[in-house]
Amino acid sequence: MSETSSPNALNQRFRGFFPVVIDVETAGFNADTDALLEIAAISVKMDEDGWLQPDQTLHFNVRPFEGAILNPEALAFTGINPDDPDRNAVSEHDALHAIFKMVRKGMKDSDCARAVIVAHNANFDHSFVMAAAQRSHLKRNPFHPFATFDTAALSGLVLGQTVLAKACKAAGMEFDSHQAHSALYDTQQTATLFCELVNRWKRLGGWPLPVPPGEDDTGPEPV
Repeated sequence: MSETSSPNALNQRFRGFFPVVIDVETAGFNADTDALLEIAAISVKMDEDGWLQPDQTLHFNVRPFEGAILNPEALAFTGINPDDPDRNAVSEHDALHAIFKMVRKGMKDSDCARAVIVAHNANFDHSFVMAAAQRSHLKRNPFHPFATFDTAALSGLVLGQTVLAKACKAAGMEFDSHQAHSALYDTQQTATLFCELVNRWKRLGGWPLPVPPGEDDTGPEPV
C-alpha cells in the first residue's frame, strides 16, 4: 500500500480535501463592503500513525481595500487601528497570494485534490477570503467555493460547546481571553481544537473505518 493510499494519509482522511485553518479580523460583517484587516492560516499534517497536528503558519495584517467600510463598532471590538504604521500591513492580494502558494504546495505534497477552509463559524471567514480573492483577481484559488469544516458545529457535537473559548476549555486546552480576536491567536487555538476533535474521534475508534466482512483495503474480495 502506498503512503498516500494508507488510511493514515491526509488525503484519505478527508476525501481528498486539504484542511487549512483560517481566521480573519474585519471591520464589519459584510465581506463585499467591509475591510479585511487581518488574516492567519495554518495548514495541518498527519504523522505516520494518522494523528493530525498543526503544520505551517502564515499571518498578515491587511490594508483596507480602496473604498472599504470601517465600522467603528467593529474596530472597537477587535482593537485594530488600521492607520497604525507599526502594523506593517500588506494588500489583500499579497496576503492571499502567499497563503494560496503555501496551500497549493501542501496540497501537492499530500496528494490532495482541493483545499477546504476550517474555521470557527466558518461561513464568515470563508466569505471574506472569497471576496478578497475576487477583488484581488487571484485566479488560482485553491479553496472549495462553498464547502467548509466548521469547528463550531464539530465542537457542539463532540464537546457540547459552540463558543471558541468554551470549546477549547472543554477540550482541555488553555484559552487566553486577552489574546482573543487576534487572527493569529484564534487560528492557533482553532487549529489545535480541530486536531483534537479529529484525533479524539480516532482515539474513540471512529477512524479508520472498519472494513466490511469480505472486503480489504482494495475493495470486495474476489469471488
